[in-house]
Amino acid sequence: MKKLASFVLITSLIGSILVGCSSNDDKATANGEEDKLLQYQSAPGSVSFAELAEGLGYLGDLKLDNIGASTGGPESIQLTGTKQIDFGAAFNGATIKSYAQGVKLVNVVGNYGSDENTFIGAYVLEGSPIKSAKDFIGKKIGVNTLGAHYEFVIIDYLRQGGLTEEEMAEVQLVTIPATNAEQTLRNEQIDVVLFGGIARDRAIEKGGIVELFKDIEVFGSEFTAGDYFFTEQYIKENPSTVKQFVEGVSKAINWAQTTPREEVLAQLEAIVKEREGNEPTENLKYWKSTGIAETGGVITESEYSVWIDWLVKNGELKEGEVKAEDLYTNEYNPFAE
Repeated sequence: MKKLASFVLITSLIGSILVGCSSNDDKATANGEEDKLLQYQSAPGSVSFAELAEGLGYLGDLKLDNIGASTGGPESIQLTGTKQIDFGAAFNGATIKSYAQGVKLVNVVGNYGSDENTFIGAYVLEGSPIKSAKDFIGKKIGVNTLGAHYEFVIIDYLRQGGLTEEEMAEVQLVTIPATNAEQTLRNEQIDVVLFGGIARDRAIEKGGIVELFKDIEVFGSEFTAGDYFFTEQYIKENPSTVKQFVEGVSKAINWAQTTPREEVLAQLEAIVKEREGNEPTENLKYWKSTGIAETGGVITESEYSVWIDWLVKNGELKEGEVKAEDLYTNEYNPFAE
């Protein structure tokens, strides 16, 4: 099921990361002071928890420096590993595979997840003959990127539906940007699309599409799916900065988890309006919840062990090759106490 493409993608990213790690200077200043200007990637028209933390004043004297729009978790891993940005975020399964290849990222606080209000779903057009996993055989499935959250969801769904490895090989995954996902489905260029958030909600609002399943149904519960991370080297050189960042982001997550939705929306809109470039704010109305399972984005071992087991079962990791406790820390999160 496009395993070769996923392997080639991850392998090429790992190669460039390892080269970058050996050639870039560190971010610690010459006089030994810690970094206070953190480079990162954004998503236009939306607000990340790091940006929310800055907007709420929770980052103190730390400043965020947006270098451009993100195309997804694999790119974020690559740019963080090569020190082109200071922190990134990705699906936990992707960071596990990167760690196994020698990219030492440390996950420090939650970034996104799935619950009853915020989730990834699979959708078809009304009248589609696709009703169950068996109907996926020979079909094209749209996902945002290979080797990440959406692919894990599809493979688990198909396995739970009783498909053999041979039958699953007949299911074709097609990479489609979230901005094009709805139209690609409506044009019948693909048979099923996986998406969530604003893109999904806008598509449902227009009508004509039907939900097949949610990721929380496939995995059996609500869960945090991806975390913010730094490299081990960055944390070693800037421990106070990382602590300050995690404390601020965790407080912002908790604020969003406990504040009435209308107040959260007002804050998100105010942050976007302050940006240059006249970014649109109309999509913010689709924000429903954080999707993060634990208070303040605290990371749990199960968020990694479930994907480690999955990767071992899928033949992409060896038993014992990666341990969950090596992948994350709650040391800097005040809500872990």
